Amino acid sequence: MIKQTAIASLMAAVFLSGCTTMDPYTQEQKTSRATSGAGIGAVAGAILGAAVSDGNRGEGALAGAAIGGAVGGGIGYYQDQQEMRLRQELEGTGVRVERVGDDIRLIMPGNITFATDSASVDPAFYPVLDSVALVLKKFDRTVIDVEGYTDSTGSFEYNQQLSERRALAVSNYLASAGVSGVRLNARGYGERNPIADNGSASGRALNRRVEVRIRGTQQ
Repeated sequence: MIKQTAIASLMAAVFLSGCTTMDPYTQEQKTSRATSGAGIGAVAGAILGAAVSDGNRGEGALAGAAIGGAVGGGIGYYQDQQEMRLRQELEGTGVRVERVGDDIRLIMPGNITFATDSASVDPAFYPVLDSVALVLKKFDRTVIDVEGYTDSTGSFEYNQQLSERRALAVSNYLASAGVSGVRLNARGYGERNPIADNGSASGRALNRRVEVRIRGTQQ
């Protein structure tokens, strides 16, 4: 019973410590990804610890919860801090910052990133990419996928090649700004995975984009 109480106390501490963060856009409190990650990690660790413990299952669960909570919370906290910094740097630039689990996505519209039908980064966009590179260098325990997309206008083959060239252009720029090339992966998806209706001009404009996906690691 004492061990069960200790486990419950640990779980409560995990969820209550740092359970909210401030959204830099809305200035509203929201649940921290670190808190969610720590909670999930603690639950998984407790189950695993109890399962593999040969002696006292309560002690195994307690130890597993502590380790799992630390790992889960660490990744979440790291990405929380990086997300906050990216939102601050990119506010008002036209680049959208999204969070999906422990991943951060930067959605860069084609109209501010490239000239029409070009794979050369618009010089006016250099300062934005410089700001992204600054944060990526500070938070260097991540893997970065640079993904290019187009609308459905033109042939599938041409769109595929254009998306690949644009993804590579952004990846190369980030590397030239000091981001380690080992962390960068560039890939084009052409007209696949649209996020809007290609039947309208506004929808096609949204589909022409480069996304930078920043994936957290446990290293």
